[in-house]
Amino acid sequence: MTFTAHRARKRFGQHWLIDQAVLSRIVAAAELDARDRVLEVGPGRGALTERLLATPVAAVAAVELDRDLVKGLQDRFGEQPRFQLTSGDVLAVELPTANKVVANIPYNITGPLLERLLGRLDRPVAHPYDRLVLLVQREVGERIRSEPGASAFSALSVRMQLLANCRAVCAVPPRCFQPSPKVHSEVILLEPLPVEQQLAPQLARTVEVLLKRCFAARRKMVRNTLTGLLPEAELAGLVEAAGIGLQQRPQEIAPAAWVALAGGLNQFIPAPAAAPTHG
Repeated sequence: MTFTAHRARKRFGQHWLIDQAVLSRIVAAAELDARDRVLEVGPGRGALTERLLATPVAAVAAVELDRDLVKGLQDRFGEQPRFQLTSGDVLAVELPTANKVVANIPYNITGPLLERLLGRLDRPVAHPYDRLVLLVQREVGERIRSEPGASAFSALSVRMQLLANCRAVCAVPPRCFQPSPKVHSEVILLEPLPVEQQLAPQLARTVEVLLKRCFAARRKMVRNTLTGLLPEAELAGLVEAAGIGLQQRPQEIAPAAWVALAGGLNQFIPAPAAAPTHG
């Protein structure tokens, strides 16, 4: 089976990664061995799938939404005993068992997919993956891995860095794809924190309250955005104990400092209730 008759579909966000050097960097970043079971999201025509199957991994379990591509992938790799293919929406199907994730994901589902694979601060996944190697839009990658004080540092930076160790692997310009997207991309590596390093739910919910409150007015000093939470003297003491200056703006405050401030607040005010679950 060839994919010559299949055209990239905008509604699925399809852009085929064709740069061999970038494919090699992705596989290298995953650090694969015979014990690994890999979840590949959106295998497309199978360029990365072929590279993954060339490693000694125990299994490559792919999830593909486009039914036409599913047929081509089955024809191309169906006789490989280590290849498994699920047809459907990765946000809805039961995910195959895996300990690592490799994904060239449609950029329009980046947020929901990150939540599915990593969880939320107050409800991280029960069994974290060992590592995730993701091809994302450069702007999103910069926000995920940005350091305090950088213009890209945001509430997303704090959340992601409290869930995983995050770093860039390589830049991926538009010419590396067919068809070329209008945006630049990058490969990022996420190593989820082990369960014992995850935030307690009560603490995580207070961190979320602080992030929403302060980053909604990111140009204001926290002196102003935190006003009303506690009497001024008590609040000033907690902020100082957390290593935060009242004159700082939220994008200047490190993830650990947000956690310290949330822990202090929880000693004085009731923690927010858990968000309701659905489904």
